[in-house]
Amino acid sequence: MAELSPAALTVWSAFLDRYEWEVTTEELFAVAAALRAAADQVVPPALEEEYNDRNQALPLKKMVEIRQKLNAIATELEAQ
Repeated sequence: MAELSPAALTVWSAFLDRYEWEVTTEELFAVAAALRAAADQVVPPALEEEYNDRNQALPLKKMVEIRQKLNAIATELEAQ
């Protein structure tokens, strides 16, 4: 397993603490998918596109940053 960022390690550890069996790749992808779904709830993809195109309002900026962080964690987990 590659070294994870502190944020991804926290998510991974929380998942492992909840389940006592050996985790499969499919389960790891499921955790990443759940994070991506959460990110879509913070900022739907269409709003992120709007932000990137023209509307860089501060509240939307913070939501886009949260979405990007959640997606980055999911990407790390998928790479394991």
